[in-house]
Amino acid sequence: MIPSPSGQFKKMATVNKRRKVDSEGRRFQDRWKVEYFFTEIENHCVCLICQETVAVYKEFNVKRHYQSRHSTYDKLTGHDRSEKLKQLEAVLMSQQKFFIRARESNENATRASYEVATLIAKNCKSFAEGDFIKECVMKMVENICPEKKQEFANICLARNTVARRIEEISSDIKRQLTSKGVDFDFFSIACDESTDLSDTAQLLIFMRGVDDEMNVTEELLDLQSLTDQTRGKDLFVSVSSAIDDMKLPWNKVTGIITDGAPAMVGERSGLSTLICNKVIEEGGKAIKLHCIIHQQVLCAKHLKYDHVMKPVLKTINFIRSKALCHRQFKQFLLDIQAEYEDVLYHNDVRWLSRGSALQRFYSLRKEIGEFLETKGQPMRELSDPIWLADLGFLVDITKHLNVLNTSLQGKDAAVNQLYSHLKAFGTKLQLFIRQLSQSQPNTIHFSAKPFVDRSCIPQKMRL
Repeated sequence: MIPSPSGQFKKMATVNKRRKVDSEGRRFQDRWKVEYFFTEIENHCVCLICQETVAVYKEFNVKRHYQSRHSTYDKLTGHDRSEKLKQLEAVLMSQQKFFIRARESNENATRASYEVATLIAKNCKSFAEGDFIKECVMKMVENICPEKKQEFANICLARNTVARRIEEISSDIKRQLTSKGVDFDFFSIACDESTDLSDTAQLLIFMRGVDDEMNVTEELLDLQSLTDQTRGKDLFVSVSSAIDDMKLPWNKVTGIITDGAPAMVGERSGLSTLICNKVIEEGGKAIKLHCIIHQQVLCAKHLKYDHVMKPVLKTINFIRSKALCHRQFKQFLLDIQAEYEDVLYHNDVRWLSRGSALQRFYSLRKEIGEFLETKGQPMRELSDPIWLADLGFLVDITKHLNVLNTSLQGKDAAVNQLYSHLKAFGTKLQLFIRQLSQSQPNTIHFSAKPFVDRSCIPQKMRL
């Protein structure tokens, strides 16, 4: 305490100075290796003899440790001391490699577990498939590289582990998407609603966003299960929940893409209308667009060829609807060594299945005719050359349509690319018409033959 000019006492200010060893710039000296058998590992001064560390790079501390614990090594000099140093360094190096290999082995096993879990999720397999996959892998390892059996045994693919891995992957994707969403200048969403095998409506919400550097991010935003009604306002609640959960601003929504279902495009209460109204309320502006793939499918449905499809579907249903008949048909194909073992169902919900079903039916048309004769249900159309020509044409044109449909799918496809595919397909159709209208029709693009009445085909190709 010291007196102040006013006579009052004040505490003397004291400065507590602490030495900061890190700021003193101490470094490991190479000569300490030979003199004291010390080395540097990850910024630590480590004794090669006992593997203990010295906290500070200070010769006094290093020397004290050596003299107090390992003074017996003083008798080693010259060449003997250098050889001992090499020996101690080799022992330490081997120990490090052992632990590094163990750590890398565990990391590789964990990484492999995540990779398998990702494949299980992408292929919609049961979580329990992991155990079966590991069992198969272990059998292969036993026969190919038994010395690595333990490394593969460390890969955990138990049901709970696979479930946890998939949850972690999902959470990580969500974190990445949320982080990228902050930088979006604009984004659009696409919605599609369908019913699964358990009669539960599933709403898929896709998103495509772009930042100020024109980096495009396209991802599945959410999958919402709708257990009740699927009206436009019900779909809007699900979409709103997904957008708000990802913290995406509504005023940056520039477009909403749906199919033509009433719940999607209703003028007053459709999903696209409700979303556009919400965007306007938030100070933005969005446009409504129709899914280009759905438009292509609707266009293709004008090529119904009911006189072909109805007999084909009736025959397929006759063969596959009754278990006994189906078994007999498969055995019949097996006995005659047919190209295929069965016919395929056609599903109106999945339009692409038409091409596969027709192709299989056309390939087995002779075998199907013989089988139906044995069942007392002859198919007269199979002996009609005009009908067979129409069937062959429909097989080929649906194949071309399927190629178009596939080209319109996939990630990171710009609208100008999709438009180019459609324009190119229109040009291709015009080429088909000219080739088939010639006096000697060119059927190079049509593998199903023969076309009997070729003169009528171009008119039927005009979609």
